[in-house]
Amino acid sequence: MFTGIVQGAFPVRAIVRKGGALSYAVDLPEPLRAGLKLGASVSVDGVCQTVARLDGSLVHFDANDETLRVTTLGSLTEGALAHVERSARQGDENGGHVLSGHVDGTAQIAGVERTADNLALVVRVPTELSRYVFNKGFIALQGASLTVNRWDEEALTFRVNLIPETLRLTTFGDKSVGDRVNLEIDRQTQVIVDTIDRALRRALQGRGGASGAQ
Repeated sequence: MFTGIVQGAFPVRAIVRKGGALSYAVDLPEPLRAGLKLGASVSVDGVCQTVARLDGSLVHFDANDETLRVTTLGSLTEGALAHVERSARQGDENGGHVLSGHVDGTAQIAGVERTADNLALVVRVPTELSRYVFNKGFIALQGASLTVNRWDEEALTFRVNLIPETLRLTTFGDKSVGDRVNLEIDRQTQVIVDTIDRALRRALQGRGGASGAQ
């Protein structure tokens, strides 16, 4: 489990592509490597990854073809910065929201709005995930817990407002129109929406069955 509070952005190293798989490492400072063991879960750009090897400051991961299909990890380049969050420990404060690191798909940056103090990104979501997005709801982009603002149901876009501290710890300040970001919807929202949808469909089917029986 993760909280969506990104602990920093760190350089990607040792990229190796083999068929439909990808092996790579992230160069982490000692505080983030402390206590890290093989098999541990780490969020890399919002994707739950398993530690495959430890080599000094380099923490190695493997991504399979399905992960590469659904996420942006396949576009990683040597030296690029990736968001990192260690998995949450029981009892830790959660300043974001509960994340699994199971990315649902990618969203596209549709606009970048800069002011003197802050940055806002306009994000376009895939149609199939739009039902889970609503104003002031939780959303995770690149593993960062963010709040949905100005949801436009027709354009399928929303805004996220990024404060200086978020910009300091992430790569959002470098994003441009057309860039893609990993998106994880809020699981509680998904459960509520899907449960209501199933209940309504069953109710409608039952009503149709009752009418046909008369």
